[in-house]
Amino acid sequence: MPEKTILLVEDNPDDVLLTTTALQENNILNKVVVAKDGVEAIEYLFREGQYADRAPGNPQLILLDLKLPKVDGLEVLQRIRAEDATRHIPVVILTTSTEQEDMLRGYDLGSNSFVKKPVDFTEFIDAVRNIGLYWLVLNESVPNS
Repeated sequence: MPEKTILLVEDNPDDVLLTTTALQENNILNKVVVAKDGVEAIEYLFREGQYADRAPGNPQLILLDLKLPKVDGLEVLQRIRAEDATRHIPVVILTTSTEQEDMLRGYDLGSNSFVKKPVDFTEFIDAVRNIGLYWLVLNESVPNS
């Protein structure tokens, strides 16, 4: 069975550490690939640029921040949903944004979930556990291509 990789698209190193720590605290030991901006996320997903030699296959889950340098999260989401090869990957927007417009636009573009990052560490750990358990264990996803 192929490894279930998580693509974490996050530019803030503290949030990367917090998210990866929360995954480990919850025994979600999947491989985590971190893309620090929207361009890197697109390159990873479509095996371009520095990821041109990456083995074929999609991540099982994408955790996507919205406020990213170079290409923002909503543009990344739009590109993911526009391509046959990536259209069915579950995308959870995990963001500090409280803007209703961001949430509505995210759902309009095809995000599977919108989660506001809790400020409290314990609440964040719980939120990541729930995301991981649902999207990596309970959810039946389209077979990896």
